[in-house]
Amino acid sequence: MTRLPARQNLPTRQRARSRRAMPALLGACALLALLVVLGAGLVGSVPVPLHEVPMALGSLVAGSPDSMAATLLDLRLGRASSAFVTGAALALAGVMMQALVRNPLADPYVLGVSAGAAVGALAALLFGAALWAVDLGAFGGAIAVSLLLYLLARRDLSGMRGGGRAGVSTGESGVLLLTGVVLASACMALVTLMLSVAPESRLRGMVFWMIGDLAGTSWRLLPWVVLGSALLLGLRRARALNVMALHTDAAVTLGVDVVAQRRFLFVCSGLLTACAVTTGGSIGFVGLVVPHACRHAFGPDHRILLPAAALAGGSFLVLADTLARTVLAPQQLPVGVLTSLIGVPVFLFQLHQLHLRRR
Repeated sequence: MTRLPARQNLPTRQRARSRRAMPALLGACALLALLVVLGAGLVGSVPVPLHEVPMALGSLVAGSPDSMAATLLDLRLGRASSAFVTGAALALAGVMMQALVRNPLADPYVLGVSAGAAVGALAALLFGAALWAVDLGAFGGAIAVSLLLYLLARRDLSGMRGGGRAGVSTGESGVLLLTGVVLASACMALVTLMLSVAPESRLRGMVFWMIGDLAGTSWRLLPWVVLGSALLLGLRRARALNVMALHTDAAVTLGVDVVAQRRFLFVCSGLLTACAVTTGGSIGFVGLVVPHACRHAFGPDHRILLPAAALAGGSFLVLADTLARTVLAPQQLPVGVLTSLIGVPVFLFQLHQLHLRRR
């Protein structure tokens, strides 16, 4: 009789032990992500000798790259940095979007933010604008679509009430999703129009941007600021998101301001997607596959899921971009091609596994 309580408390002890081990696991993931970024700087059509790496890194830190190795590391690490922040932003936006619509198969691009960025960026490319104007057009298009979507679906964001664990199928977030799909369709019609009238000299760059391409990217501060702010704010609301994931009415009963949380998720996912698309173009499947895989590996607790998805998404895109610029070197492929080739079978496998678990 005295052993029964210990056996009953065993799952609780195991959960407590696993929670204590999670910070160490996340620290190991962060170290692995750092190694992935540094390794990406060594790989390319022109290799960097290992014995020159310490001196090259020292000259980079000093701000005066004085050798070929330092120049290569500067270019490659800048691109790897952009790839990491883009992948992390897409994965984090995916987690937030899935929490917003309460559907694990939701995608950051589902609300049309990416399509709005495409309209702004391709319009700038069509008129031969400078790179900063292309970035400004992409960011402005994404923000404009987000504001329009909010105005059209603000009642849905303020008054969504769902029962059970349903998502769109029960009507929860239905107006929000349908409005996003319609806006995305309208934006893609404008994109098709611009591609059809674009001169051949600019068509290649426009198509590469649409597919997703990190060529020419370098160190950027704004995406890191948005990513860090969204992650910190998301971690502060992680417990509320856990309750909302179980049942909306239960969250309201427990005192969670569901309307404020939904608006926060909408704004953060929109800004993250806008920054990611502005940096790397329309890179698909990162925000869909990575959060679902992290949820399967680490569980649904958003205190762990949010940082894990950011680290995994960044590392995944760095690896994909490294393959994109080395597999057919010196020719470089758009990274969106590889993420789609990797993401489609992984997503189909995850969808099949999810279907089997629900049977």
